[in-house]
Amino acid sequence: MNETAAHRVRAEIDLAALRANVRSLRAHAPDAAFMAVVKADAYGHGMVPCARAALEAGATWVGTATPEEALALRAAGVEGRLMCWLWTPGGPWREGVEADLDMSVSGMWALTEVTAAAREAGRTARVQLKADTGLGRNGCTPADWPELVAAALRAEAEGLVRVTGLWSHFACADEPGHPSIAAQLTVFREMVAYAEGQGVRPEVRHIANSPGTLTLPETHFDLVRPGIAMYGISPSPEVGTPADFGLRPVMTLSASLALVKHVPAGLGVSYGHHYVTSGETTLGLVPAGYGDGIPRHASGTGPVLVAGKWRTVAGRVAMDQFVVDLGGDEPPAGAEAVLFGPGDRGEPTAEDWARAAGTIAYEIVTRVGSRVPRVFVNERTQPGEM
Repeated sequence: MNETAAHRVRAEIDLAALRANVRSLRAHAPDAAFMAVVKADAYGHGMVPCARAALEAGATWVGTATPEEALALRAAGVEGRLMCWLWTPGGPWREGVEADLDMSVSGMWALTEVTAAAREAGRTARVQLKADTGLGRNGCTPADWPELVAAALRAEAEGLVRVTGLWSHFACADEPGHPSIAAQLTVFREMVAYAEGQGVRPEVRHIANSPGTLTLPETHFDLVRPGIAMYGISPSPEVGTPADFGLRPVMTLSASLALVKHVPAGLGVSYGHHYVTSGETTLGLVPAGYGDGIPRHASGTGPVLVAGKWRTVAGRVAMDQFVVDLGGDEPPAGAEAVLFGPGDRGEPTAEDWARAAGTIAYEIVTRVGSRVPRVFVNERTQPGEM
């Protein structure tokens, strides 16, 4: 894509920042392999370029939620170890086997389907058994673990599967000291010990997500799975900023003002007239709305940098646009409005938008819509960068 072309709205993705984040995160877990999690289009950043950049920076695994995401990476030529974990009955198991995916199994139905796919394909399936150690979401409970382990070992003896991993996921790793962390870690160790005692020989055992990688070295085991931190966003703002963790935000979301106009006092702005001008002023029209992923919950609160000053969304965010009160300033139509970025130029960050919308920064970047072009910069590794 032409980086100099004018855009209604654009998300600039700094791949040099992503590579630097991967290197910084690897330094937090130097003895563990690194899985770059690129689910949900790399948290809105662009799955294929981000996966490639992470691998260039030393990641040895790539992780996705859905098999469709993993198969799309394979189709794009991404090689190496590729894991996916959110399966539903009737999923593309055979395609996964043939693409050499590492496929997560959380229950007997999934093991039944993957072994059938392996028979059809005439190839051994790589599977990882997921333990529910206390998140209460996906994964096999301790009560059902013996049955799943025994069935996986039988399938392995038949040559249908190879159990490559044992893994789990934390519920509260972003809250240091939360009692569930130690409790889950104990359960994970017990479930791993049971499986290994029965004869499972996994290549990797893993439970550490972004906060685990950054703050819980005892959770690193054989592999860590950073997601949001790889994109330069703190998984626990209460504990530290991105800079505190050696990270830099990767996405900058900006737009070109579509209109600047003088208006009188008492003018209602946007749907419902929840904002009324207090005096003569100028309004700027930002051509991005909830159809682009701008949270409607940030109506009246979302911050935007225009002409060197923070402005606030005036009134409701509409589907395609919102308004800012420029307070009499007169930037030209086409002037840049920066919704969020690293903060270097005084612009808001994704965390600022999260606070404005009452959510988390994960959602702010991930929800940026498909009609917003991703413009990738610093795609090539520069001399001396590594």
